[in-house]
Amino acid sequence: MATTVKHPQGSPAIVKLEGVTKRFPGIVANDRVDLEIHPGEVHVLLGENGAGKSTLIGMLSGLQQPDGGRILIDGAEVAIRSPSHALSLGIGTVFQHNMLVPTLTVAQNLALGGRWWESPKISELADRVAQIAQPLGIDINLDARVSELSLGEQQQVEIVRALLRDSRLLILDEATSMLTPKGIAELGALMRRLVERGLAIVFITHKLGEAADFGDRVSVLKLGRKVGEISPERLRSLDRTALVDEIVAMMFGREAGDDAVSIPPRAANDDALLEVRDLHVSPTGDAPGLDAISFTIGHGEILGIAGIDGNGQKQLAEALAGQRAAERGSVVLAGQTLDGLDVGGRRQKGLRYLTDDRLGEGTVGSFPVSINYFLKQVGEPPLWRSGVEQRGEIGKRAEELNRQYDVRTPSIATPIGRLSGGNIQKVLIARELAEGARAVIFNKPTYGLDLANTLATRQRIRDIASQGLAVLLISTDLEELLSMCHRIAVISQGRLVGTVPNGEGAAERVGRLMIGLAA
Repeated sequence: MATTVKHPQGSPAIVKLEGVTKRFPGIVANDRVDLEIHPGEVHVLLGENGAGKSTLIGMLSGLQQPDGGRILIDGAEVAIRSPSHALSLGIGTVFQHNMLVPTLTVAQNLALGGRWWESPKISELADRVAQIAQPLGIDINLDARVSELSLGEQQQVEIVRALLRDSRLLILDEATSMLTPKGIAELGALMRRLVERGLAIVFITHKLGEAADFGDRVSVLKLGRKVGEISPERLRSLDRTALVDEIVAMMFGREAGDDAVSIPPRAANDDALLEVRDLHVSPTGDAPGLDAISFTIGHGEILGIAGIDGNGQKQLAEALAGQRAAERGSVVLAGQTLDGLDVGGRRQKGLRYLTDDRLGEGTVGSFPVSINYFLKQVGEPPLWRSGVEQRGEIGKRAEELNRQYDVRTPSIATPIGRLSGGNIQKVLIARELAEGARAVIFNKPTYGLDLANTLATRQRIRDIASQGLAVLLISTDLEELLSMCHRIAVISQGRLVGTVPNGEGAAERVGRLMIGLAA
Protein backbone atom coordinates (compact mmCIF):
# COMPACT_ATOMS: atom_id res chain seq x y z
CA MET A 1 0.00 0.00 0.00
CA ALA A 2 1.12 3.59 -0.53
CA THR A 3 2.75 5.36 2.39
CA THR A 4 0.94 8.07 4.34
CA VAL A 5 0.57 11.26 2.34
CA LYS A 6 2.64 14.13 3.72
CA HIS A 7 0.60 17.16 2.76
CA PRO A 8 -1.32 19.39 5.16
CA GLN A 9 -4.62 17.91 6.33
CA GLY A 10 -7.49 19.35 4.37
CA SER A 11 -5.39 20.92 1.61
CA PRO A 12 -7.77 22.36 -0.97
CA ALA A 13 -7.98 20.71 -4.38
CA ILE A 14 -5.66 22.03 -7.08
CA VAL A 15 -8.20 20.98 -9.71
CA LYS A 16 -11.89 20.33 -9.15
CA LEU A 17 -14.46 19.08 -11.65
CA GLU A 18 -18.11 19.82 -10.90
CA GLY A 19 -20.78 18.06 -12.96
CA VAL A 20 -18.54 17.92 -16.02
CA THR A 21 -20.33 16.54 -19.08
CA LYS A 22 -19.02 15.89 -22.59
CA ARG A 23 -21.15 14.66 -25.49
CA PHE A 24 -20.25 13.32 -28.90
CA PRO A 25 -22.70 12.31 -31.64
CA GLY A 26 -24.69 9.39 -30.27
CA ILE A 27 -22.82 9.10 -26.97
CA VAL A 28 -22.35 10.85 -23.63
CA ALA A 29 -18.64 10.32 -22.92
CA ASN A 30 -18.69 12.00 -19.49
CA ASP A 31 -21.93 12.33 -17.55
CA ARG A 32 -21.90 14.86 -14.68
CA VAL A 33 -18.52 13.80 -13.33
CA ASP A 34 -17.34 15.25 -10.00
CA LEU A 35 -13.64 14.88 -9.20
CA GLU A 36 -11.18 16.51 -6.83
CA ILE A 37 -7.42 16.38 -7.37
CA HIS A 38 -5.40 17.30 -4.31
CA PRO A 39 -1.73 18.24 -3.84
CA GLY A 40 0.39 15.51 -2.34
CA GLU A 41 -1.79 12.68 -3.70
CA VAL A 42 -1.53 10.04 -6.37
CA HIS A 43 -5.13 9.94 -7.59
CA VAL A 44 -5.69 6.67 -9.45
CA LEU A 45 -8.33 6.76 -12.18
CA LEU A 46 -9.74 3.37 -13.18
CA GLY A 47 -12.32 2.28 -15.73
CA GLU A 48 -12.86 0.10 -18.76
CA ASN A 49 -12.32 1.25 -22.34
CA GLY A 50 -15.18 3.63 -23.10
CA ALA A 51 -15.61 4.57 -19.44
CA GLY A 52 -14.69 8.19 -20.22
CA LYS A 53 -11.12 8.40 -18.91
CA SER A 54 -9.60 9.63 -22.18
CA THR A 55 -12.28 12.30 -22.61
CA LEU A 56 -11.71 13.51 -19.06
CA ILE A 57 -7.95 13.71 -19.72
CA GLY A 58 -8.64 15.54 -22.97
CA MET A 59 -10.58 18.25 -21.14
CA LEU A 60 -7.96 18.66 -18.41
CA SER A 61 -5.19 18.89 -21.02
CA GLY A 62 -7.02 21.44 -23.16
CA LEU A 63 -7.73 19.18 -26.13
CA GLN A 64 -11.50 19.29 -25.62
CA GLN A 65 -14.01 21.58 -23.97
CA PRO A 66 -16.81 20.40 -21.64
CA ASP A 67 -20.42 20.78 -22.75
CA GLY A 68 -21.64 21.16 -19.18
CA GLY A 69 -20.36 21.64 -15.66
CA ARG A 70 -17.17 23.47 -14.81
CA ILE A 71 -13.47 23.02 -14.09
CA LEU A 72 -11.95 24.95 -11.19
CA ILE A 73 -8.24 25.53 -10.63
CA ASP A 74 -7.29 26.83 -7.20
CA GLY A 75 -10.99 27.48 -6.62
CA ALA A 76 -11.50 29.66 -9.70
CA GLU A 77 -13.47 28.50 -12.75
CA VAL A 78 -11.21 28.18 -15.78
CA ALA A 79 -11.83 27.32 -19.43
CA ILE A 80 -8.73 25.35 -20.48
CA ARG A 81 -8.51 26.55 -24.07
CA SER A 82 -5.55 24.58 -25.43
CA PRO A 83 -2.69 22.23 -24.47
CA SER A 84 -0.33 25.22 -24.16
CA HIS A 85 -2.85 26.91 -21.86
CA ALA A 86 -2.99 23.72 -19.76
CA LEU A 87 0.81 23.73 -19.49
CA SER A 88 0.76 27.39 -18.42
CA LEU A 89 -1.70 26.37 -15.68
CA GLY A 90 0.75 23.71 -14.48
CA ILE A 91 -1.01 20.68 -16.00
CA GLY A 92 1.32 18.26 -17.77
CA THR A 93 0.09 15.10 -19.51
CA VAL A 94 1.70 11.88 -20.74
CA PHE A 95 -0.80 10.35 -23.16
CA GLN A 96 -1.20 6.64 -23.81
CA HIS A 97 -0.58 7.17 -27.54
CA ASN A 98 2.54 9.26 -27.96
CA MET A 99 2.50 12.86 -29.11
CA LEU A 100 6.10 12.98 -30.33
CA VAL A 101 7.22 14.19 -33.78
CA PRO A 102 8.69 11.06 -35.42
CA THR A 103 11.01 12.90 -37.83
CA LEU A 104 12.78 14.82 -35.02
CA THR A 105 15.40 13.60 -32.58
CA VAL A 106 14.64 12.97 -28.92
CA ALA A 107 16.48 16.18 -27.96
CA GLN A 108 14.49 18.22 -30.50
CA ASN A 109 11.22 16.78 -29.19
CA LEU A 110 12.16 17.58 -25.60
CA ALA A 111 13.04 21.14 -26.61
CA LEU A 112 9.71 21.77 -28.37
CA GLY A 113 7.70 24.50 -26.71
CA GLY A 114 10.75 26.40 -25.57
CA ARG A 115 11.66 29.95 -26.56
CA TRP A 116 11.63 30.02 -30.35
CA TRP A 117 14.33 32.71 -30.53
CA GLU A 118 16.85 30.66 -28.54
CA SER A 119 18.65 27.50 -29.63
CA PRO A 120 18.23 24.76 -27.03
CA LYS A 121 21.29 24.20 -24.84
CA ILE A 122 21.80 20.49 -25.38
CA SER A 123 24.31 20.05 -22.56
CA GLU A 124 21.89 21.58 -20.03
CA LEU A 125 19.06 19.49 -21.46
CA ALA A 126 21.17 16.32 -21.18
CA ASP A 127 21.92 17.06 -17.51
CA ARG A 128 18.25 17.59 -16.67
CA VAL A 129 17.18 14.48 -18.58
CA ALA A 130 19.80 12.40 -16.75
CA GLN A 131 18.53 13.62 -13.37
CA ILE A 132 15.01 12.44 -14.26
CA ALA A 133 15.73 9.33 -16.34
CA GLN A 134 18.36 7.61 -14.22
CA PRO A 135 16.13 7.02 -11.15
CA LEU A 136 13.56 5.46 -13.51
CA GLY A 137 16.13 3.10 -15.01
CA ILE A 138 15.50 4.68 -18.43
CA ASP A 139 18.31 5.14 -20.95
CA ILE A 140 17.48 8.15 -23.15
CA ASN A 141 19.50 8.63 -26.34
CA LEU A 142 19.04 12.33 -27.13
CA ASP A 143 20.46 11.91 -30.65
CA ALA A 144 18.10 9.10 -31.69
CA ARG A 145 15.32 9.86 -34.16
CA VAL A 146 11.93 9.14 -32.59
CA SER A 147 10.77 7.09 -35.59
CA GLU A 148 13.59 4.61 -34.88
CA LEU A 149 12.46 3.97 -31.29
CA SER A 150 10.13 1.21 -30.15
CA LEU A 151 6.73 2.11 -28.71
CA GLY A 152 8.06 1.55 -25.20
CA GLU A 153 11.06 3.81 -25.74
CA GLN A 154 8.81 6.52 -27.19
CA GLN A 155 6.60 6.35 -24.11
CA GLN A 156 9.67 6.68 -21.89
CA VAL A 157 10.61 9.89 -23.72
CA GLU A 158 7.07 11.17 -23.14
CA ILE A 159 7.38 10.58 -19.39
CA VAL A 160 10.70 12.42 -19.24
CA ARG A 161 9.33 15.33 -21.32
CA ALA A 162 6.41 15.78 -18.92
CA LEU A 163 8.69 15.67 -15.89
CA LEU A 164 11.00 18.29 -17.42
CA ARG A 165 8.22 20.87 -17.01
CA ASP A 166 7.44 22.44 -13.65
CA SER A 167 3.95 20.97 -13.44
CA ARG A 168 1.74 21.13 -10.34
CA LEU A 169 -0.51 18.43 -11.78
CA LEU A 170 0.97 15.54 -13.74
CA ILE A 171 -1.38 13.18 -15.61
CA LEU A 172 0.10 9.77 -16.44
CA ASP A 173 -2.03 7.72 -18.84
CA GLU A 174 -0.91 4.05 -18.79
CA ALA A 175 2.63 5.21 -18.04
CA THR A 176 3.80 1.80 -16.75
CA SER A 177 2.61 -0.32 -19.66
CA MET A 178 6.06 -0.45 -21.29
CA LEU A 179 8.20 -0.62 -18.14
CA THR A 180 9.80 -3.62 -16.47
CA PRO A 181 8.75 -4.57 -12.93
CA LYS A 182 11.86 -2.78 -11.67
CA GLY A 183 11.01 0.30 -13.76
CA ILE A 184 7.43 0.27 -12.48
CA ALA A 185 8.64 0.16 -8.88
CA GLU A 186 11.04 3.04 -9.59
CA LEU A 187 8.26 5.06 -11.22
CA GLY A 188 6.14 4.44 -8.13
CA ALA A 189 9.00 5.66 -5.94
CA LEU A 190 9.42 8.74 -8.12
CA MET A 191 5.71 9.53 -7.92
CA ARG A 192 5.94 9.24 -4.14
CA ARG A 193 8.85 11.73 -4.04
CA LEU A 194 6.94 14.13 -6.29
CA VAL A 195 3.74 14.08 -4.23
CA GLU A 196 5.70 14.49 -1.00
CA ARG A 197 6.87 17.82 -2.45
CA GLY A 198 3.24 18.80 -3.09
CA LEU A 199 2.74 17.73 -6.70
CA ALA A 200 -0.66 16.26 -7.62
CA ILE A 201 -0.63 13.18 -9.86
CA VAL A 202 -3.49 11.58 -11.76
CA PHE A 203 -2.41 8.03 -12.54
CA ILE A 204 -4.49 6.11 -15.10
CA THR A 205 -3.91 2.36 -15.10
CA HIS A 206 -5.70 -0.90 -15.86
CA LYS A 207 -3.62 -2.83 -13.31
CA LEU A 208 -5.32 -3.14 -9.97
CA GLY A 209 -2.06 -4.03 -8.26
CA GLU A 210 -0.64 -0.66 -9.30
CA ALA A 211 -3.70 1.10 -7.89
CA ALA A 212 -3.09 -0.66 -4.57
CA ASP A 213 0.66 -0.05 -4.57
CA PHE A 214 0.78 3.57 -5.70
CA GLY A 215 -2.60 5.19 -5.04
CA ASP A 216 -3.60 7.56 -2.27
CA ARG A 217 -7.12 8.00 -3.67
CA VAL A 218 -8.97 5.85 -6.24
CA SER A 219 -11.85 6.92 -8.49
CA VAL A 220 -13.72 4.54 -10.79
CA LEU A 221 -15.51 5.53 -14.00
CA LYS A 222 -18.07 3.36 -15.73
CA LEU A 223 -20.00 4.26 -18.90
CA GLY A 224 -19.03 7.90 -18.51
CA ARG A 225 -20.09 8.22 -14.87
CA LYS A 226 -18.08 8.20 -11.69
CA VAL A 227 -19.42 5.16 -9.84
CA GLY A 228 -17.23 5.24 -6.77
CA GLU A 229 -14.26 6.69 -4.94
CA ILE A 230 -12.00 5.34 -2.23
CA SER A 231 -10.67 8.16 -0.04
CA PRO A 232 -7.13 8.21 1.38
CA GLU A 233 -8.46 7.34 4.83
CA ARG A 234 -10.51 4.42 3.52
CA LEU A 235 -7.67 3.23 1.28
CA ARG A 236 -5.19 3.12 4.18
CA SER A 237 -7.64 1.05 6.23
CA LEU A 238 -7.83 -1.74 3.63
CA ASP A 239 -5.31 -4.47 2.98
CA ARG A 240 -4.37 -5.17 -0.63
CA THR A 241 -6.83 -8.01 -1.14
CA ALA A 242 -9.76 -6.08 0.30
CA LEU A 243 -8.89 -3.01 -1.78
CA VAL A 244 -8.73 -4.98 -5.02
CA ASP A 245 -12.03 -6.70 -4.18
CA GLU A 246 -13.70 -3.34 -3.54
CA ILE A 247 -12.40 -1.88 -6.83
CA VAL A 248 -13.49 -4.92 -8.85
CA ALA A 249 -16.94 -4.75 -7.27
CA MET A 250 -17.23 -1.09 -8.36
CA MET A 251 -16.06 -1.82 -11.89
CA PHE A 252 -17.78 -5.11 -12.63
CA GLY A 253 -20.11 -6.00 -9.78
CA ARG A 254 -18.39 -9.33 -9.22
CA GLU A 255 -15.77 -10.82 -6.96
CA ALA A 256 -12.07 -10.55 -7.69
CA GLY A 257 -11.64 -14.28 -7.20
CA ASP A 258 -13.73 -14.88 -10.30
CA ASP A 259 -10.77 -13.67 -12.38
CA ALA A 260 -8.31 -16.21 -11.01
CA VAL A 261 -7.01 -18.72 -13.54
CA SER A 262 -4.29 -21.33 -13.59
CA ILE A 263 -1.61 -21.88 -16.19
CA PRO A 264 -3.28 -23.73 -19.08
CA PRO A 265 -2.55 -27.47 -19.39
CA ARG A 266 -0.30 -28.65 -22.20
CA ALA A 267 -1.66 -30.54 -25.18
CA ALA A 268 -0.98 -34.28 -25.26
CA ASN A 269 1.44 -33.93 -28.21
CA ASP A 270 4.68 -32.63 -26.68
CA ASP A 271 6.71 -32.53 -29.91
CA ALA A 272 8.18 -29.25 -31.11
CA LEU A 273 5.83 -27.40 -33.45
CA LEU A 274 7.79 -24.16 -33.94
CA GLU A 275 11.59 -24.22 -33.97
CA VAL A 276 13.91 -21.22 -34.22
CA ARG A 277 17.54 -22.12 -34.88
CA ASP A 278 20.49 -19.74 -34.48
CA LEU A 279 18.60 -16.68 -35.78
CA HIS A 280 20.73 -13.60 -36.46
CA VAL A 281 19.39 -10.17 -37.50
CA SER A 282 21.64 -7.19 -38.17
CA PRO A 283 21.06 -4.04 -36.10
CA THR A 284 19.58 -1.01 -37.90
CA GLY A 285 20.11 2.51 -36.60
CA ASP A 286 19.14 2.50 -32.94
CA ALA A 287 17.32 -0.86 -33.17
CA PRO A 288 19.27 -3.80 -31.74
CA GLY A 289 19.94 -6.87 -33.82
CA LEU A 290 19.36 -10.47 -32.82
CA ASP A 291 22.24 -12.76 -31.89
CA ALA A 292 21.98 -16.55 -32.00
CA ILE A 293 18.30 -16.80 -31.01
CA SER A 294 17.24 -20.44 -30.59
CA PHE A 295 14.14 -21.95 -28.98
CA THR A 296 11.35 -24.46 -29.57
CA ILE A 297 7.64 -24.32 -28.78
CA GLY A 298 5.59 -27.49 -28.52
CA HIS A 299 1.99 -28.21 -29.42
CA GLY A 300 -0.23 -26.38 -26.96
CA GLU A 301 2.70 -24.56 -25.32
CA ILE A 302 2.88 -20.85 -24.52
CA LEU A 303 6.46 -19.58 -24.45
CA GLY A 304 6.84 -16.09 -22.95
CA ILE A 305 9.48 -13.54 -23.87
CA ALA A 306 10.30 -11.13 -21.03
CA GLY A 307 12.69 -8.20 -20.98
CA ILE A 308 13.06 -4.45 -20.93
CA ASP A 309 11.31 -3.01 -23.98
CA GLY A 310 13.72 -2.16 -26.80
CA ASN A 311 15.99 -5.18 -26.37
CA GLY A 312 14.98 -6.87 -29.62
CA GLN A 313 11.44 -8.10 -28.91
CA LYS A 314 9.89 -6.34 -31.91
CA GLN A 315 12.79 -7.35 -34.14
CA LEU A 316 12.32 -10.98 -33.11
CA ALA A 317 8.59 -10.92 -33.85
CA GLU A 318 9.11 -9.27 -37.23
CA ALA A 319 11.93 -11.63 -38.22
CA LEU A 320 9.78 -14.67 -37.42
CA ALA A 321 6.81 -13.22 -39.32
CA GLY A 322 8.92 -12.43 -42.39
CA GLN A 323 8.73 -8.64 -42.04
CA ARG A 324 12.44 -8.29 -41.23
CA ALA A 325 15.29 -10.03 -43.08
CA ALA A 326 17.43 -12.49 -41.13
CA GLU A 327 21.17 -12.59 -41.72
CA ARG A 328 21.21 -16.32 -41.02
CA GLY A 329 19.37 -18.99 -39.08
CA SER A 330 16.19 -20.97 -39.67
CA VAL A 331 12.53 -20.91 -38.71
CA VAL A 332 10.81 -24.30 -38.92
CA LEU A 333 7.07 -24.88 -38.50
CA ALA A 334 5.73 -28.42 -38.26
CA GLY A 335 8.89 -29.74 -39.89
CA GLN A 336 8.79 -27.32 -42.82
CA THR A 337 11.39 -24.59 -43.13
CA LEU A 338 10.01 -21.10 -43.67
CA ASP A 339 13.33 -19.58 -44.73
CA GLY A 340 12.99 -17.40 -47.81
CA LEU A 341 9.22 -17.04 -47.50
CA ASP A 342 7.69 -13.58 -47.21
CA VAL A 343 4.89 -12.59 -44.83
CA GLY A 344 2.20 -14.03 -47.08
CA GLY A 345 4.05 -17.29 -47.57
CA ARG A 346 4.59 -17.77 -43.85
CA ARG A 347 0.97 -16.91 -43.17
CA GLN A 348 -0.17 -19.58 -45.63
CA LYS A 349 2.00 -22.13 -43.80
CA GLY A 350 0.20 -21.23 -40.57
CA LEU A 351 2.54 -18.71 -38.86
CA ARG A 352 0.59 -15.66 -37.69
CA TYR A 353 1.69 -12.39 -36.05
CA LEU A 354 -0.26 -9.81 -34.02
CA THR A 355 1.67 -6.55 -33.81
CA ASP A 356 1.80 -4.39 -30.69
CA ASP A 357 0.90 -1.36 -32.84
CA ARG A 358 -2.72 -2.23 -33.53
CA LEU A 359 -3.63 1.28 -34.74
CA GLY A 360 -0.58 2.24 -36.79
CA GLU A 361 0.55 -1.10 -38.23
CA GLY A 362 -2.16 -3.67 -37.60
CA THR A 363 -5.11 -1.83 -39.14
CA VAL A 364 -6.04 0.97 -41.53
CA GLY A 365 -8.11 3.23 -39.30
CA SER A 366 -10.18 4.80 -42.08
CA PHE A 367 -11.08 1.43 -43.64
CA PRO A 368 -14.25 -0.38 -42.51
CA VAL A 369 -14.13 -3.25 -40.05
CA SER A 370 -15.03 -5.67 -42.85
CA ILE A 371 -11.97 -4.85 -44.98
CA ASN A 372 -9.63 -4.84 -41.98
CA TYR A 373 -10.57 -8.46 -41.33
CA PHE A 374 -9.11 -9.39 -44.71
CA LEU A 375 -6.22 -6.94 -45.24
CA LYS A 376 -3.77 -9.84 -45.53
CA GLN A 377 -5.95 -11.59 -48.12
CA VAL A 378 -6.50 -8.70 -50.54
CA GLY A 379 -6.79 -10.03 -54.08
CA GLU A 380 -7.35 -13.64 -53.02
CA PRO A 381 -10.48 -15.56 -54.04
CA PRO A 382 -13.27 -15.90 -53.09
CA LEU A 383 -13.13 -12.44 -51.46
CA TRP A 384 -11.69 -10.93 -54.64
CA ARG A 385 -12.17 -12.22 -58.17
CA SER A 386 -10.08 -10.89 -61.04
CA GLY A 387 -9.14 -8.01 -58.79
CA VAL A 388 -12.77 -7.12 -58.06
CA GLU A 389 -13.90 -6.93 -54.45
CA GLN A 390 -16.75 -9.35 -53.66
CA ARG A 391 -18.63 -7.22 -51.18
CA GLY A 392 -21.32 -9.76 -50.43
CA GLU A 393 -18.83 -12.49 -49.53
CA ILE A 394 -16.67 -10.09 -47.52
CA GLY A 395 -19.69 -8.79 -45.63
CA LYS A 396 -20.99 -12.28 -44.90
CA ARG A 397 -17.66 -13.47 -43.49
CA ALA A 398 -17.14 -10.25 -41.54
CA GLU A 399 -20.53 -10.63 -39.86
CA GLU A 400 -19.66 -14.22 -38.92
CA LEU A 401 -16.36 -13.10 -37.37
CA ASN A 402 -18.13 -10.30 -35.49
CA ARG A 403 -20.42 -12.85 -33.89
CA GLN A 404 -17.72 -15.44 -33.25
CA TYR A 405 -15.32 -12.99 -31.58
CA ASP A 406 -17.92 -10.69 -30.01
CA VAL A 407 -16.74 -7.56 -31.81
CA ARG A 408 -18.85 -4.61 -30.67
CA THR A 409 -19.33 -2.26 -33.62
CA PRO A 410 -22.33 -0.33 -34.96
CA SER A 411 -21.74 -1.92 -38.36
CA ILE A 412 -19.12 -3.81 -40.37
CA ALA A 413 -18.95 -0.61 -42.44
CA THR A 414 -17.78 1.43 -39.42
CA PRO A 415 -14.17 2.66 -39.79
CA ILE A 416 -12.13 0.48 -37.46
CA GLY A 417 -10.33 3.51 -36.01
CA ARG A 418 -13.59 4.45 -34.25
CA LEU A 419 -13.68 1.24 -32.21
CA SER A 420 -12.23 0.81 -28.72
CA GLY A 421 -8.82 -0.79 -28.34
CA GLY A 422 -10.39 -4.00 -27.08
CA ASN A 423 -12.61 -4.37 -30.14
CA ILE A 424 -9.76 -3.57 -32.52
CA GLN A 425 -7.74 -6.30 -30.82
CA LYS A 426 -10.62 -8.75 -31.29
CA VAL A 427 -10.58 -8.00 -35.03
CA LEU A 428 -6.82 -8.66 -35.19
CA ILE A 429 -7.15 -11.94 -33.29
CA ALA A 430 -10.00 -13.06 -35.54
CA ARG A 431 -7.97 -12.19 -38.64
CA GLU A 432 -4.87 -14.10 -37.57
CA LEU A 433 -6.65 -17.20 -36.26
CA ALA A 434 -8.75 -17.70 -39.38
CA GLU A 435 -8.10 -20.59 -41.74
CA GLY A 436 -5.09 -22.68 -40.87
CA ALA A 437 -3.25 -20.99 -37.98
CA ARG A 438 -0.65 -23.31 -36.40
CA ALA A 439 1.65 -20.95 -34.49
CA VAL A 440 0.79 -17.43 -33.30
CA ILE A 441 3.13 -14.62 -32.20
CA PHE A 442 1.57 -12.07 -29.85
CA ASN A 443 3.51 -8.86 -29.21
CA LYS A 444 2.17 -7.11 -26.09
CA PRO A 445 -1.41 -8.28 -26.82
CA THR A 446 -3.07 -6.53 -23.85
CA TYR A 447 -1.22 -3.21 -24.08
CA GLY A 448 -3.72 -0.36 -23.57
CA LEU A 449 -6.71 -2.64 -22.93
CA ASP A 450 -9.05 -2.31 -19.96
CA LEU A 451 -9.28 -5.06 -17.38
CA ALA A 452 -12.26 -6.84 -18.94
CA ASN A 453 -10.69 -6.94 -22.41
CA THR A 454 -7.31 -7.90 -20.94
CA LEU A 455 -8.87 -10.92 -19.24
CA ALA A 456 -10.81 -11.83 -22.39
CA THR A 457 -7.69 -11.61 -24.57
CA ARG A 458 -5.69 -13.74 -22.15
CA GLN A 459 -8.42 -16.37 -22.13
CA ARG A 460 -8.49 -16.36 -25.92
CA ILE A 461 -4.74 -17.05 -25.95
CA ARG A 462 -5.21 -19.91 -23.48
CA ASP A 463 -7.94 -21.32 -25.73
CA ILE A 464 -5.60 -21.14 -28.72
CA ALA A 465 -2.96 -23.14 -26.87
CA SER A 466 -5.51 -25.68 -25.66
CA GLN A 467 -6.31 -26.42 -29.32
CA GLY A 468 -2.70 -27.52 -29.85
CA LEU A 469 -1.27 -24.37 -31.45
CA ALA A 470 2.16 -23.03 -30.52
CA VAL A 471 2.09 -19.56 -28.94
CA LEU A 472 4.93 -17.05 -28.54
CA LEU A 473 3.82 -14.38 -26.06
CA ILE A 474 5.98 -11.23 -25.91
CA SER A 475 5.08 -8.96 -23.02
CA THR A 476 6.65 -6.40 -20.70
CA ASP A 477 4.08 -7.34 -18.03
CA LEU A 478 5.72 -10.03 -15.90
CA GLU A 479 2.43 -10.77 -14.11
CA GLU A 480 0.88 -11.53 -17.48
CA LEU A 481 3.67 -13.91 -18.44
CA LEU A 482 3.55 -15.70 -15.10
CA SER A 483 -0.21 -16.20 -15.39
CA MET A 484 -0.08 -17.42 -19.00
CA CYS A 485 3.12 -19.19 -19.93
CA HIS A 486 4.59 -22.65 -19.48
CA ARG A 487 8.13 -21.30 -19.86
CA ILE A 488 9.53 -17.75 -19.87
CA ALA A 489 12.66 -16.73 -21.80
CA VAL A 490 14.41 -13.40 -21.10
CA ILE A 491 15.82 -11.27 -23.91
CA SER A 492 18.57 -8.68 -23.38
CA GLN A 493 20.43 -6.78 -26.09
CA GLY A 494 19.10 -9.12 -28.74
CA ARG A 495 20.14 -12.33 -26.96
CA LEU A 496 18.14 -14.86 -24.97
CA VAL A 497 19.95 -14.89 -21.63
CA GLY A 498 17.96 -17.68 -20.01
CA THR A 499 14.73 -19.65 -19.93
CA VAL A 500 12.78 -20.37 -16.74
CA PRO A 501 10.06 -23.03 -16.34
CA ASN A 502 6.97 -21.46 -14.81
CA GLY A 503 6.17 -22.42 -11.26
CA GLU A 504 7.28 -21.65 -7.73
CA GLY A 505 10.12 -19.10 -7.67
CA ALA A 506 9.78 -18.28 -11.38
CA ALA A 507 9.08 -14.56 -10.79
CA GLU A 508 12.30 -14.07 -8.84
CA ARG A 509 14.36 -16.06 -11.34
CA VAL A 510 12.97 -14.16 -14.33
CA GLY A 511 13.44 -10.85 -12.51
CA ARG A 512 17.08 -11.65 -11.82
CA LEU A 513 17.69 -12.44 -15.50
CA MET A 514 15.98 -9.19 -16.52
CA ILE A 515 18.37 -7.09 -14.44
CA GLY A 516 21.45 -9.00 -15.58
CA LEU A 517 21.90 -11.48 -12.72
CA ALA A 518 22.03 -15.25 -12.86
CA ALA A 519 18.71 -16.98 -12.32
